[in-house]
Amino acid sequence: MTFWDWALIVVYIVSMIGFSIYLSRGQNNQADYYLGGRNLPWWAVGISTMATQTSAVSFISIPAFVALKPEGGLTWLQYELAVPLAMILVAMLMLPFFRHLELISVYSYLEMRFGAKARTLVSAVFLLSRGLGSGVGLYASAIVLTVILGIPIWATILIMGISTLIYDTIGGMKAVVYSDVIQSLILLIGLFLCIYFALKMVGGTDAILETVDAARWHALNLTTGLGDGADSPFWGFLVGGLFLYMAYYGSDQSQVQRELSATSIQDTRRSLYFNGFARFPLTLLYVTMGLALAAAYSVSTQLSPVVTIENLDHLVPVFILVHLPDGVRGLLVAALLAASMSSLDSALNSLSAATMRDFIERGRQLSERQSLIWGKVTTVVWGLAITGFAFVVGGISDTVVESINKIGSAFYGPILAAFLVGLLSRTATGTGVIWGVVAGVGFNLVLWIGFPDLFWMWWNCFGLIVAVLVTLMVSRFSAPCPAECIRRYTLPGSGFLAREKLWQPAYTYLLLWFFLLLALLFGLNWFAESLFELEGPVPNI
Repeated sequence: MTFWDWALIVVYIVSMIGFSIYLSRGQNNQADYYLGGRNLPWWAVGISTMATQTSAVSFISIPAFVALKPEGGLTWLQYELAVPLAMILVAMLMLPFFRHLELISVYSYLEMRFGAKARTLVSAVFLLSRGLGSGVGLYASAIVLTVILGIPIWATILIMGISTLIYDTIGGMKAVVYSDVIQSLILLIGLFLCIYFALKMVGGTDAILETVDAARWHALNLTTGLGDGADSPFWGFLVGGLFLYMAYYGSDQSQVQRELSATSIQDTRRSLYFNGFARFPLTLLYVTMGLALAAAYSVSTQLSPVVTIENLDHLVPVFILVHLPDGVRGLLVAALLAASMSSLDSALNSLSAATMRDFIERGRQLSERQSLIWGKVTTVVWGLAITGFAFVVGGISDTVVESINKIGSAFYGPILAAFLVGLLSRTATGTGVIWGVVAGVGFNLVLWIGFPDLFWMWWNCFGLIVAVLVTLMVSRFSAPCPAECIRRYTLPGSGFLAREKLWQPAYTYLLLWFFLLLALLFGLNWFAESLFELEGPVPNI
């Protein structure tokens, strides 16, 4: 790292903080701080929502998975297949209704429909899982960025954690959304630069076809994951992923909060449409970068001795460090910082919002000014807690990252079930929902411990089914919810289904987009078999 590389990084961080100060003008209440005054443009909300999921770990790990991981390759693209389908259901049934209710914390809906206990349970689960996951994500990002920066890991954690804490606390949701837009632009530039220099190094795209193993072009693994031990089964990703993305976009505060910041219900839908169409092309860029780096790895005398099977995530940082020129290297580090910060800033703001609305403010009378101040204090506390946790996660991070992802799938299906029965069923009760969530999570834990050959993304589906069945069964024997709650907070009772034009032309386009993506993946399988003249089909990986 040269002086100019460091100068570029410092300019980027200072600019983010200065920008947040500018955006903080006119903050008067929680709606301004947590929702940007409910006046943010749909395109910015959509980009911000997608940016949250493109962390530095994604920038580093997806190309490494594609390039070098045993049994890796283009099967990663299966992760994205269910997104367009999930966006249809979330945009049709969930977020427009929540936007109509003018929520700040999405979990407050559960109190409106089922009572305080249901809200407290689900919000507490979110705070615990998102707080731990954010700390692990910060550490995982820092450990690979340290390879490039050449400074101790504690210093890298502080740079990312404190910088994000400052601009997030000052600027609130406006700073989160607009900084994510800027960070996404920097990230895209970084992706294209990495691809360009890798291709330049190996002599063009022909080198990719010559050096990348044929099996890595295999994009579909047409297995189920239902006890067959498959690590990347198509049906597991498609069905399990549908419920995972519905839960993530429709009932996770870190995502829903942005959607509730849009100007109107239709703008909320537009931001979801954007994610339905744009996520796959972004992932395709990551995959292209992985193929280019696979070719670079095969010809570089500096990469192969350093990057081994034990530290695959060092592929991108070491490539940036040894093969990119001064200045460009600094821009790539800024891109990695941007990706890491965009995930952390969203987590901080949503953790603060859920803490304030679901716990601190309940039963208290605070003025708008007091609520705003306490909201900023809560953001600071969560920022320090996440940064502190990143210091202690240490050597367990690899297993914790995998465990946190599995924990998400253990909880997402049952939590989604609580929202769906609230929206669609007039007979579900608060007692039923609590028992349903507990039963669904418990069932998933049994699957986790007792059925290791079951692909973990199926937990999202099975946990939801169990939670719904138990909720409806217990509800038959418990006191019904007040008639007013049923009338106002279910989709049939409120008249929302009759009043809203549920089927939008964009849904047809999303369906066509899904089938186009499916055709593309089948085409990649055909490409792997025909181009490389393999004997028989490419083996499932």
